[in-house]
Amino acid sequence: MILVTGATGQLGGAAVAQLLKTIAPDELAVLARDGNKAQRYIDKGVNVRIGDFDDEESLEQAMKGISKVLLIPTIAPHRLEQHKKVIDAAVKNGVKHIVYPGVSCKNIETSATAGLDAHFKTEDYIRDTGLTYTFLRNTLYMEAIPLFGGEKLSESGFFLPAGNGKVPFALRREMGEAAANVLLQEGHENKIYDITGSELYGYAEVADELAKLTGKSISYTSADPALFAEQLKSAGVDEFFVFVVTGFNLDIKNRQFEIVTNDLENLLGRKPVGLKDGLIEVFGL
Repeated sequence: MILVTGATGQLGGAAVAQLLKTIAPDELAVLARDGNKAQRYIDKGVNVRIGDFDDEESLEQAMKGISKVLLIPTIAPHRLEQHKKVIDAAVKNGVKHIVYPGVSCKNIETSATAGLDAHFKTEDYIRDTGLTYTFLRNTLYMEAIPLFGGEKLSESGFFLPAGNGKVPFALRREMGEAAANVLLQEGHENKIYDITGSELYGYAEVADELAKLTGKSISYTSADPALFAEQLKSAGVDEFFVFVVTGFNLDIKNRQFEIVTNDLENLLGRKPVGLKDGLIEVFGL
């Protein structure tokens, strides 16, 4: 049986949707903190196991009878400790294979994004257990673009400290689909994949494409990092989120995400959605 954590979220939910196209609901389990949020899975006959990443006993119960786990990262500041508890419970209960979607990054040692190193430390911890693994190092979600630029596409455009750096943006739902395919297929044991789009794009190109799609005058301005962070704080944005968003954009500026592979295409069995169609989808154009 396969267990998916984070199934009530976007990435985990996309993986579950793909899995249910191939396997019966009673062959799948999901871990959820809140049974009400997982009601849609209960209605489909999926085995919903109530548990919390900070509750070791609940994790051990959730792992009973499980052979493969898709461990969706948490967003808590102490996520490495949470991940270790899940991994320990998996080992204790005889899980054979863990699939972990981390992050695609050139040099984690020089990353400006707080907590990004937890992904690679999680990978190391999994390796050290001797478990069979597959690591899916995901690039930045295309769905994050509205968060950085504003969903309403105001004519002020993008004001971000990303310089001229570029990203091979990809859709989160396709990343979830790829993760599901890894769980369903053979031949991915102890492999590492960089899950990226097919091309690199800077925010200037994103703004140009959105301008064409909307008819608005949308531009990109490379912001001073300190001014950008101050504006977010003045707008009442949570300080941790300010730190993370600023860090991601500085990493873009420093070309940390400029990695392009065919791994996503190979796992999907088709070309991933490109920038134009992706922007239409995530902005609802």
